Amino acid sequence: MIRIYPAHSRFSVKNDWLESYPSFSFGEYFDANNTSFGVMRVCNDDTIAPSKGFGAHPHGDMEIVTLVVRGRLKHEDNLGNAVVSSAGELQRMTAGTGVIHAEYNPSDTEEGRFLQLWFTPKEKGLAPSYEAISPDPSAMQNALLPVVTPDGREGTALIHQDMSIYLSRMDVSRKVYFKQEPGRRIFLFVIEGELEVNAKPMGAGDTARIEFEPELLLATGPTSEAYVMLIDLP
Repeated sequence: MIRIYPAHSRFSVKNDWLESYPSFSFGEYFDANNTSFGVMRVCNDDTIAPSKGFGAHPHGDMEIVTLVVRGRLKHEDNLGNAVVSSAGELQRMTAGTGVIHAEYNPSDTEEGRFLQLWFTPKEKGLAPSYEAISPDPSAMQNALLPVVTPDGREGTALIHQDMSIYLSRMDVSRKVYFKQEPGRRIFLFVIEGELEVNAKPMGAGDTARIEFEPELLLATGPTSEAYVMLIDLP
């Protein structure tokens, strides 16, 4: 079963410094029928104005992953981390027993676009931790590159949940396959471009929640490229 959620169907939040499109209930947006997908709790597509962002605020018992799509993002926390990530780079934070952090766009002139993802951890009360990684762009060309895994293998970010995040940049007229194991779920996000998933068309900003599909075929057409994120969930 593949349920596609078009980009235009998302709730929107707009003010003088933030344009945000949450895929799940978040903040002022609440839909009792749309609070999570498996262990996935949040998928916010945020565009932040120059020199703006989210001030210091607390989190607890949540795995938080942020992908920089465009521009730069600065993260600071009470663990002593202060890191600036650029487009294509990724941050993972385990809030665990409690962490205070801030994140903002450090550029004076350029907007930034970021995908922020929250997942419930396998267990509560973990020690807070943070890491930033820089995936190899060439390794995700026309292939699904794991960037977040439960064991942190081969330079991926380590997440405390039985799940993995993959990124792919697909050229025109390409196909990428993914096998869905029994009992698993897939969350698919088209970050840029257009593609088909099992012959169902998707455009930029569209998401899909997928269950009971043994195999997925991601395919671009003769005039379309795509930048896509696939999340394998329990």
